[in-house]
Amino acid sequence: MKTFEELGIAPKIWSAIQEMGFEQPMPVQEEVIPQMLANTRDIIALAQTGTGKTAAFGLPVIQKTDTKLKAPQTLILSPTRELCLQIAGDLIDYSKNIDDIKILPVYGGSSINSQIKALKRGVHVIVATPGRLIDLINRNTVSLDNVHSIVLDEADEMLQMGFTDSIDEILSHVPDTRSMLLFSATMPKEIEKITRKYMKTPMEIIIGRKNEGAQNVSHSYYMVNARDKYLALKRVVDYYPNIYGIVFCRTRKETQEIADQLMNDGYNADTIHGDLSQAQRDLVMGKFRNRNLQILVATDVAARGIDVDDITHVINYGLPDEFEVYAHRSGRTGRVGKTGASISIIHLRERGKVKQIEKMINKKFEHKQLPKGDDICEKQLFNFVDQLEKVKVNDEEISRLLPSIFKKLDWLQKEDVIKRIVSLEFNRLIEYYQAAEEIEEPTDRGSRSDRDDRSARSDRGRDRDRRRDGGRDEGPRRAERGYTRFFINLGTMDGANPGSLMGFINDYVPGKVRIGRIDLMKNFSFFEVPEESTRQVLGSFNDVFIEGRKLVVEVAGESSNNEKRNSRPKTGKKPSYSSPKKGRRR
Repeated sequence: MKTFEELGIAPKIWSAIQEMGFEQPMPVQEEVIPQMLANTRDIIALAQTGTGKTAAFGLPVIQKTDTKLKAPQTLILSPTRELCLQIAGDLIDYSKNIDDIKILPVYGGSSINSQIKALKRGVHVIVATPGRLIDLINRNTVSLDNVHSIVLDEADEMLQMGFTDSIDEILSHVPDTRSMLLFSATMPKEIEKITRKYMKTPMEIIIGRKNEGAQNVSHSYYMVNARDKYLALKRVVDYYPNIYGIVFCRTRKETQEIADQLMNDGYNADTIHGDLSQAQRDLVMGKFRNRNLQILVATDVAARGIDVDDITHVINYGLPDEFEVYAHRSGRTGRVGKTGASISIIHLRERGKVKQIEKMINKKFEHKQLPKGDDICEKQLFNFVDQLEKVKVNDEEISRLLPSIFKKLDWLQKEDVIKRIVSLEFNRLIEYYQAAEEIEEPTDRGSRSDRDDRSARSDRGRDRDRRRDGGRDEGPRRAERGYTRFFINLGTMDGANPGSLMGFINDYVPGKVRIGRIDLMKNFSFFEVPEESTRQVLGSFNDVFIEGRKLVVEVAGESSNNEKRNSRPKTGKKPSYSSPKKGRRR
């Protein structure tokens, strides 16, 4: 393996990256850097996210810059604002020992006037998102006449986001003599069209194999029934106490619902999706990058440009339809030589997708069984013990308090103190998994869970038929053993989902109550609580009205006939009820 000096990197740049912790070049850097320094005209580099691509093109870009020429010489295009800022920040770090070099990130969502002022003062390297750069070109505030190098980073992502026409427009303003470097994780047909149109006999550099998954990432899946997917997600997250990961969902609605449920169940989670403003996205991403969030729930579009090196797990809450998308998802972990895991929670109909993805990325998926409750509790407990052993004790700060604490706990033996510490931290988790049924894996013949799903759908159909005239019988489903089944006249038409309904109930019931199974209907729902909480729940919803409609909460089957279940408020508005509280309840 060569050193950066042997690749031709200048001493000033080499000293800067040494301070950043760079030691030996990564494979993509070893291949790309000499070609760019030798002015190879056109290069296609196929490499996964997190393999050191930014330094591969960034170091030679800086070295080839003529700081005396106050004009853009290199143009780097990226698909998202986040990636644009990340690239620009890295280039600024690499060039900190180079006098007078100017690197400018150009992106939407920020003041265009400040970007115009910076361009007028003179810049050497522009890192841009396509939309904002075209806006500046149309205003005649940027000239690309002196650009000799163009880099398209994550080109496949740009094409998937619909930037083909924008790239055409930008390249029409760049000299024909320019060189072009195209970085992509996958090689779809659209990329091949760009290479034929804009490149002349390009050199192809492939790290691994075409469309291959990241080398340091393991791939596995859990097979569950659709109704058990969220419970399976909780088990996976609980089984990895130190998880720092992204959960990918298919839609904005699903993303928000899953994030809400996780937060309501006490997990350190949040979400990014297309309905959030840029300020909201920046806030969430700031918390995630600073590790103030443990789990980020995201759509594929919103997650583009996320550049975080230490992600331990990617969880696919169902597989994407486009297999290239899976490669991008899994590429968020196992970056910069670290290991990572890509876990998929799927149902029977997605099993064929697993085979196709395996073929595309040249990796085998491991079919795993969901962790048992006892295994999860054991792993959490031993992780806690490890943290207890390694915790840094600040003697100076706590020494004045210790005599009083020792006196207070003097009557307890060491074993009693340990038991109390463990119980204080884990009683809820242990109780949850003691009461939780194990999740069955579906089979082709149809497992008991499959039959239960079909039975539940049939039961709910009969329930709807019975209740069109406002009847109040509980329907054929019985409560789980040890639980009481309640009816509530709030349903999906009122905006209810499991997380918000749990939060609403706990807003009214003092002291919190554990909630079991929830069945959501259009105009009403059922929920179950432990039998010992029955009176507590019944006594908490007397004379509650929501926008003119009386709230009805009663034991299923014990109905009076005073009000109809399906009655709507006279205003015709959706009832509003409080959002779920973020109590820790697993």
